[in-house]
Amino acid sequence: VGVTLLEGRPRLGGLAFSFQRGDLTVDNGQHVYLRCCTAYRWFLERIGGAHLAPVQERLDVPVLDPGRARGARLGRLRRTSLPVPLHLAASLATYPHLSLAERASVGRAALALGRLDPADPALDGIDFATWLGRHGQSARTIEALWDLVGVATLNATAENASMGLAAMVFKTGLLSEPGAADIGWARVPLGELHDTLAREALDAAGVRVRTSARVRGVSRTDGDRWSVETDGDTLDADTVVLAVAQREAHALLPEGSLADPDRLLDIGTAPILNIHVRYDRTVLRRPFFTALGSPVQWVFDRTEASGLKDGQYLALSQSAAQHEIDAPVAELRARYLPELERLLPPARDARVVDFFVTRERTATFAPAPGVGRLRPGAHTRAPGLYLAGAWTATGWPATMEGAVRSGFTAAGAALRALGRPHAHPLKEAA
Repeated sequence: VGVTLLEGRPRLGGLAFSFQRGDLTVDNGQHVYLRCCTAYRWFLERIGGAHLAPVQERLDVPVLDPGRARGARLGRLRRTSLPVPLHLAASLATYPHLSLAERASVGRAALALGRLDPADPALDGIDFATWLGRHGQSARTIEALWDLVGVATLNATAENASMGLAAMVFKTGLLSEPGAADIGWARVPLGELHDTLAREALDAAGVRVRTSARVRGVSRTDGDRWSVETDGDTLDADTVVLAVAQREAHALLPEGSLADPDRLLDIGTAPILNIHVRYDRTVLRRPFFTALGSPVQWVFDRTEASGLKDGQYLALSQSAAQHEIDAPVAELRARYLPELERLLPPARDARVVDFFVTRERTATFAPAPGVGRLRPGAHTRAPGLYLAGAWTATGWPATMEGAVRSGFTAAGAALRALGRPHAHPLKEAA
């Protein structure tokens, strides 16, 4: 089967890419994955990049709360090798950011969560905060634990997140197996993985790749094939996989392709703000940390990955950033540099060499209650036309894992329709 990949941007990688800023190679935002992200891990293996984005040996998340009179307090969310749910028991028992009663309530809520079926449509109709409240979770517990994880993985706070998606994240990541939530991230620029290595793998597989080729139209031909229009060309195809964002898909889908195409327009989007700070010296001795009681969410050391030789480069990933996504750089600088000094005392004596911001206003689909019924599957009503994208019905929130899984589903459906069935890559690997 001959395959042509059309990409509207000048590089591959979608919303996980890199660019140059002087001598720095900068990721547009910090992306992480978990050990339970089996599809994305398969993708890394397939392109020969798994060693460039390793997973930590065991989950270990430093959690810093600077808002104490006696100074900042460090807690850690760590796991042991004990079976689920005991793997987190020791960490929870000593977690300093919650009271004894709050820690006990977390254990009870986790057991209740473990009994849920994330695919239950009833869960999609309520928000995560409501469920947490029903299960005795205080505002502090939500802030110091559930939102700490949920905002980063769902790109929404508990009150704005579908309980179905939240249950999927927490049940899969924390309650499926001891190592499921171990964190992995790229030790090289994302472009090296998602563009350079991915393109090499596509070339080796015989895929024709055309970048800067935005699709302007998709239509059925008289011969029951497909015509795909780009800015300067028209391609004929037996099968089309439309892997664009939901609004672009709505604009491109031929009439009758979906029973209710306007549902795609009801799938909202959520922004992620990324703040980049370059210091003249080292101010952080850990690969990353997360913060409570601060506008700062997650901070990663990107010094080595960016190619920086002197000083340190930190990247702040700010999810669910609706209230800040359009804030002027000067305002963000005035807010975040003092916060970094509060969190990291060595930053008080360091010189800021560079401060800049990247904004992804439509970084993910919004995981709002009710979004599950809006997400379409890979199949359309038009023979030979399939949908892919993290916003389709993968069961996952908008993650790199969900994106790869959507690709598996669409490609598998297309190959079956062409009489070329192929084993599912994950089942094959198993």
